[in-house]
Amino acid sequence: MQLSDRQRLLYLYMREGWRRFSRRLALGRISAMRFSGSTPDRLIVAPTDLHPADSFAGEEITAGRFPLAGRVLECDGESPFALELPSEEFAVRLHSFGWLRHMRLVDPEKAAQTARFIVDDWLQSHGRVIGGLAWRPDVTAKRIIAWLSHSPVVLKDADYPFYRRFLKSLAFQVRYLRHVAETTRDGEPRLRVRIALAMASIAMPASVSRMRKAAQHLDAELDRQILPDGGHCSRNPRAALDLLLDLLPLRQTYVNLGHDMPSQLIPCIDRIFPALRFFRHQGGELALFNGATYTLANELMSALRYDETGGAPFKALPSTSYHRLAVKETVVLMDTGLPRSVDLSATAAAGTLSIEMSSGKNRFIVNSGRPLFAGEVMRQMARMTAAHSVATLNDTSSSRISISRFLGPIIVGGVGKVEVSRAERVSGADGVTATHDGYLERFGLLYERDIFVAVSGNEIRGRERFFRPGHPDGPVEGVAVVRFHIHPAIQLYPASDNEKRLVAPDGEAWALTCLDVAVEEEDDVFFADPSGVRPSRQLTLTMPLGETPEIQWSLVRRR
Repeated sequence: MQLSDRQRLLYLYMREGWRRFSRRLALGRISAMRFSGSTPDRLIVAPTDLHPADSFAGEEITAGRFPLAGRVLECDGESPFALELPSEEFAVRLHSFGWLRHMRLVDPEKAAQTARFIVDDWLQSHGRVIGGLAWRPDVTAKRIIAWLSHSPVVLKDADYPFYRRFLKSLAFQVRYLRHVAETTRDGEPRLRVRIALAMASIAMPASVSRMRKAAQHLDAELDRQILPDGGHCSRNPRAALDLLLDLLPLRQTYVNLGHDMPSQLIPCIDRIFPALRFFRHQGGELALFNGATYTLANELMSALRYDETGGAPFKALPSTSYHRLAVKETVVLMDTGLPRSVDLSATAAAGTLSIEMSSGKNRFIVNSGRPLFAGEVMRQMARMTAAHSVATLNDTSSSRISISRFLGPIIVGGVGKVEVSRAERVSGADGVTATHDGYLERFGLLYERDIFVAVSGNEIRGRERFFRPGHPDGPVEGVAVVRFHIHPAIQLYPASDNEKRLVAPDGEAWALTCLDVAVEEEDDVFFADPSGVRPSRQLTLTMPLGETPEIQWSLVRRR
């Protein structure tokens, strides 16, 4: 490890230590008295929940089985909080109470009785002592939003003592969240905390000054996190959708109650919609970049039906650093950026210059995506460069990910600069050339990628090159592998050593050809499938750089 790396890590350790100390200072001595206060006598409104609900999940929960995070917990008449939970992700979802939305679709009496029983047990087992996963700021924020939105289900036919306990806990959680908001990890968790506090300030009795302060804090966080082009600062396409599903009900609640709207709320919502359309393939799925996982069609449509911005998707998101090449029904998306800060890199991937390609409703080339319910090992595997449709050098990721439990899985080195040029043609053809320095420090090489879509939309040409800065034609060493991860729905057929055919379920076919090196078919894993991690296939182009520092390939539609 070079001195610069050691200095950087020392700085990161000191900064994380200060953040934890500041949070502890903000909390003071953790006790019920620390956040005690008055209990509201009522709730003013129950905000709408736009997340899709599942009647089957609701029926399962009322029957004592919790289907969360890809697992099912059999409760046998007990509260789930009294049992050993199957995974951390399961625990997050259980303590977040988003599952209450499914109860709206089942028998109201059963739903209310089940919801009250579980909420009451949470109040007894976790509501009195602050600590653990249940009181993580992001989990607490989601729980406050869920309890407010689904209070009609929880409080239906409730007796006064339960009603009082429920409101008292809500107020307690809100006061706790106010104290930890500033020291919550940057990115989506901190913004969701501000959304929850703004929602609580208008859904529960609060002074005008309290409402104004909550709106001001939300404005500041929206202005900082929602970029000018509508992307989220994490650069994760899915994060913008998840936040939008909370921002839209918040906007409607402000309108319904006649309160002054936070000044950044509507402008930010209006910016997010075009960014979502940018990342959307024509089949309705969001692209799998930087921690994004699968998106169900009804999830996306539940947000996009409120889209009044209209228009064709942008050709680029300059602040979020992505490019979109769209010619007729062919779409190529390319990641041309890097994490905007260390704090925001905890879920970012080492996928700089990776691409996804779709035609019509078929996704042909994808990134492996983030597994939603798998363990931490698979989540970190999904962040590696090899899990993306891009070149790797010497089996090394272009960005280095920390393995420190103290720092968390942040990116600590690698890509520091990306240079991009766009080559739009009057004829309608489109192309992007980009270079990154992720391998410069370790191997002395720059990586350049050139992607071009012909005016017909029936041909995509690519060029991959590794070279030394200042010596573009000088000798280079190493082995690079260009990977094309194939969507599991696509079938592969060999045509020759230098050509493989990709055939979609509806018969649409493309051929990947490279005359410089062989086109190899290999086993692969697709992480971002609704059913869980599943096997798939990938095509690879291996470049022995001493002999072949540059290759060209083409992807052509076959009739």
